[in-house]
Amino acid sequence: MITMKQYKKAAAYLQKHGGQADIAIVLGSGLGGYEESLVDAKYVDYADIPDFPVSTVPGHAGRFAFGSLNGRRVMLMAGRFHSYEGYSLDEVTMAVRVMHLLGVKTLILTNAAGGVNETFHPGDLMLITDYLNLTGRNPLRGPNLEQFGPRFPDMSQAFNEKLREVALAQAERLQIPLQSGVYCWFNGPTYETPAEIRMARTLGADAVGMSTVPETIVAHHCGMKVLGISAITNMAAGMTGGAISHEEVMQTGKQVKESFTKLMDAIVAALP
Repeated sequence: MITMKQYKKAAAYLQKHGGQADIAIVLGSGLGGYEESLVDAKYVDYADIPDFPVSTVPGHAGRFAFGSLNGRRVMLMAGRFHSYEGYSLDEVTMAVRVMHLLGVKTLILTNAAGGVNETFHPGDLMLITDYLNLTGRNPLRGPNLEQFGPRFPDMSQAFNEKLREVALAQAERLQIPLQSGVYCWFNGPTYETPAEIRMARTLGADAVGMSTVPETIVAHHCGMKVLGISAITNMAAGMTGGAISHEEVMQTGKQVKESFTKLMDAIVAALP
């Protein structure tokens, strides 16, 4: 288990080399490069942070970026951690707790996801309204860290309603199509089977992926407001009859980068 001393040590290093922030954004697979939008950016590699994990997945740069975006102080996480890489859920969510120690109040989580909703298409952006956790795992299991939050945090509004209203309003203003739906977390690293996708659809999922839910839970535990956006980079198993590959995910992520960038810029500028 990661200790409070380790969290504070990592936060102190980031504050020294990057600074504090009000807003944090986690970039999913294929969405890297958005950190270049920051003004007066400072970069900190994960490998240089004491006791910090290192991202191993292609498409994840493995660094923090600190800077200004539309007049707001922002820290960007270019590359996240997943339990399928061999990390514990403490390690997967360590960055979120460190963000909290750096003053972050609003967390925007993005990801690449497989479309389960039959009306979705690769290249769509989806505003996450809620999540399904089908992994049987929870990052808050074990001794509670009272310094971050309560033993039993409420999850009735996992993704903040007011932030979702901001995202929808900006998407409409920019005429960027923005779907809405439920995100379902699977462990990975295998893509889901057609039977698992049929199950997820029956349970109410609109998209599936291998991240985001642990960070959402820990962010709520810390008292942050969370906004989630998925890039639908492929249709899930059994939807089209074709095979799924990480290369396809990365390629589609690049195709949606322009609309993603415009929407993200507008959301950050409009945040209360």
